[in-house]
Amino acid sequence: MSQLHSIAEFAEQLARQAGELIMRERNENTLRTDYKHQTELVTHADILADQFITGEIRKRFPDHRILSEEAMPDLRQAEELDTPLWIIDPIDGTVNYAYGHPQVAVSIAYAERGQVQVGIVHAPFASETFTAIKGEGARLNGQPIRHSGATDPRQALFATGFPYTKDNLAPLLRRLDAMIHTCRDLRRIGSAALDICWVACGRLDIYYETVSPWDFAAARLIAQEAGARAGHFSAVPGGYPEDLWGQDIVITAPALFDKIQKLLSESSRQP
Repeated sequence: MSQLHSIAEFAEQLARQAGELIMRERNENTLRTDYKHQTELVTHADILADQFITGEIRKRFPDHRILSEEAMPDLRQAEELDTPLWIIDPIDGTVNYAYGHPQVAVSIAYAERGQVQVGIVHAPFASETFTAIKGEGARLNGQPIRHSGATDPRQALFATGFPYTKDNLAPLLRRLDAMIHTCRDLRRIGSAALDICWVACGRLDIYYETVSPWDFAAARLIAQEAGARAGHFSAVPGGYPEDLWGQDIVITAPALFDKIQKLLSESSRQP
């Protein structure tokens, strides 16, 4: 077994075990919540799952670095390319989790020199596991998946999300207005990782948003390995790994990409 296959197997096992943990916490225990940065919901299950995943990685790979949402994340970790990096979101869709919605995922990505090599997104309440190794295609519960093949924005279903802070909504609302008038309809799922994986398997045609590396790193590889196109509708800073830059990301069925990227870029500007 190659090193990447071994890492993918290990990461999938961690994601499944963390999924069992967060389901058990929601189903059997009293939900305990708090807020970080005064606006962003976090649950006790987030902390427990993060401690489990990061602890297991540190035991097996003590020299690897970890960028995790719940462990006082330092985004400068993504700029350090000399040692392997794990990018973890123990619960993507925390608000869904707290409200009893099923669109919740454990996201684990493994990167070398700023490029994601392995992506695992496990949706425990749906019993769905999306996986990808770079260059080997994407799978859902072991079966190969592909993007929708959509070619016409008017027939395309898109997803996006909204930030916790509401102090700069004007560009977001301009983009939303343009997309709603161009595409078939909007879905607001509440988990960036699942939004992107749903583009990968054809349940959605387009996804765009500004998110953090742990929200999208694993799913982005899965979408690319399923044949979708991934990029940004604004410039990526020179020297920053594109795989880990979360500002203004866009992921679509390939034939839609250029049109949607242009639309989002133009609608972001001041009128």
